[in-house]
Amino acid sequence: MQKARDIRRRIRSVQSTRQITHTMEMVAASKMRRAEERVRAARPYAGKLSEVISGLFAPDLAERYPILRQPEEIRRSALILLTSNRGLAGAFNVNLIRLARTRLEELRADGVDVEFHVVGRKGLSFFRFRREKMASERIDITDRPSMADAHSLIDPLIPCFERGELDAVDIVYAQFKSALSTPPALMRVLPVEPAGGNAARASNYIFSPSSEDILTFVLPLYVRNAVYRALVETAAAEQGARRTAMKNATDNADELIKTLTRRYNTARQSQITQELTEITGGAEALRG
Repeated sequence: MQKARDIRRRIRSVQSTRQITHTMEMVAASKMRRAEERVRAARPYAGKLSEVISGLFAPDLAERYPILRQPEEIRRSALILLTSNRGLAGAFNVNLIRLARTRLEELRADGVDVEFHVVGRKGLSFFRFRREKMASERIDITDRPSMADAHSLIDPLIPCFERGELDAVDIVYAQFKSALSTPPALMRVLPVEPAGGNAARASNYIFSPSSEDILTFVLPLYVRNAVYRALVETAAAEQGARRTAMKNATDNADELIKTLTRRYNTARQSQITQELTEITGGAEALRG
């Protein structure tokens, strides 16, 4: 009987765990839907900004706009890593950290002095354990990032790039392709590299204000928006990864409950058979 009780106790424990994982799955799914809406809203805006810059870009503008400077050699670089503050998201943070480590090793192997910025408790705990020197540590950015968060991340680095103190700024983030596909990615934030060159630039347009005034406003906005898009995609990817991880945990709990229930029924049946045998044997002894 003790064995059946132990199995029953374990079934209740697994059922309790299943309730938690199923609830977390539902919460993550709800958060993911809202985060996905922010991603969908950010992508077209980023595309239009890129079109504007490509339409106004000309090679000689790099002399007037330091943010367009294309260094011949990268000697000092900044790397921003985005991770989450919470776990229970499968390999989500592990994959981001692995890509950041690979990028750090590549840059340092090339003799580049790297300024490392880390966002999220998971990334911070890993690199603190490895005694990695970090230029900044952020845990205040939630799973609902704002444009102000993007400003606070990139605004200190833009003047450094314009003064030539940095030659490049990269960001490691998670692409949100679907709830099941959230691969880590590396994006070059600075220098700004207009897509398609200056093919869209046409001299028969009259700009008001001038194209130079437009670029003065749009270029920093483009950089900040790129960082914002990385933040919202990472937030959506985190919820997608957590939803998948919790669904897998719930499914595993269901299978374990089925297995334990079969074992419990077998143990209970054996116990009942044993008790019947003992009762029958006792009755026979009394008659004899």
